[in-house]
Amino acid sequence: MTTPATTSVIIIDDHPLFRKGVSQLIALDDRLHLIGEASSGEEGLELARALEPDLILLDLNMKGMSGIETLHALREADLAARILILTVSDAADDLVAAIRTGADGYLLKDMEPERLLEHIRQAATGQMTLSPQLTQILAQALRGDDRSKSLDELTERERQILRQIAHGYSNKMIARKLDITEGTVKVHVKNLLHKLGLRSRVEAAVWALEHLG
Repeated sequence: MTTPATTSVIIIDDHPLFRKGVSQLIALDDRLHLIGEASSGEEGLELARALEPDLILLDLNMKGMSGIETLHALREADLAARILILTVSDAADDLVAAIRTGADGYLLKDMEPERLLEHIRQAATGQMTLSPQLTQILAQALRGDDRSKSLDELTERERQILRQIAHGYSNKMIARKLDITEGTVKVHVKNLLHKLGLRSRVEAAVWALEHLG
């Protein structure tokens, strides 16, 4: 019997008690392995570069280097890690800024521990994850621009992939389902984001739920 692959995780948050709580949650799942903690954006960036984790849990409101600045720096460092925002802020501006800067998910800290662990597991498997009450906020923010006419510009394959993104599937999972290479999926995702004027697959997922039904 083979054991499932573990996902390496680091936490970047300036609240020691919250880091401890999340680390205890992660310890409950054999598929997740906490390999480091950082109390600031600067420290977190160095840690991420050194350890190259699979998943980064990042706070938004930190002293010094903010969560958005840290997120931007992590993306600029071209790390392969998925980045999940854990924050107390349900403000539309923070949500949209995080998603457009490249976050793979956005969760509120007041979530029940079991639900939080469930969402972390989802992120670890490559799925998009968003606190349920935030989906509508993001959809309303995206509704500010009328992109419905752009849907006609998508090829049938791009529409298929957009539907898979809406289900929260990663490029690897989409490639497997559609029997094409992961590289081909990446090209299609890049093209459909450009055509729809969107900056991330999370935006695309929310937009698709609004427009594809």
